[in-house]
Amino acid sequence: MGTLKYKGYSGTVEYSEEDNCLFGKVIGMNKNLINYEGKTVEELKADFEAGIDLYLDSCKDRGVKPQKPYSGSLNIRIPSEVHSQLALKAQLTGRSINAIIKDLLTSQQNLINV
Repeated sequence: MGTLKYKGYSGTVEYSEEDNCLFGKVIGMNKNLINYEGKTVEELKADFEAGIDLYLDSCKDRGVKPQKPYSGSLNIRIPSEVHSQLALKAQLTGRSINAIIKDLLTSQQNLINV
């Protein structure tokens, strides 16, 4: 499966054998579903970009802030021992737990690159 990217949004690329077309949806938009399709990659990409532009224009016209695909907030569950160790490290270094985790993830960017 491939992905499309435009104006900070990403979308899937899938194929329907039954309909003989490409289709997809914008990833991470749980409140506002944006779908697109096309017979060729060029048509698919154009419909993807048009869908995002239409969504952004609609938000502007209604005076609504567009939904971002991901908020930047992530709630994770970890063992209490790990949480305790993170809290201690944060206190000893004068940093927040969030800052430590963010640094760890960005230093390991190759693990999360798609």
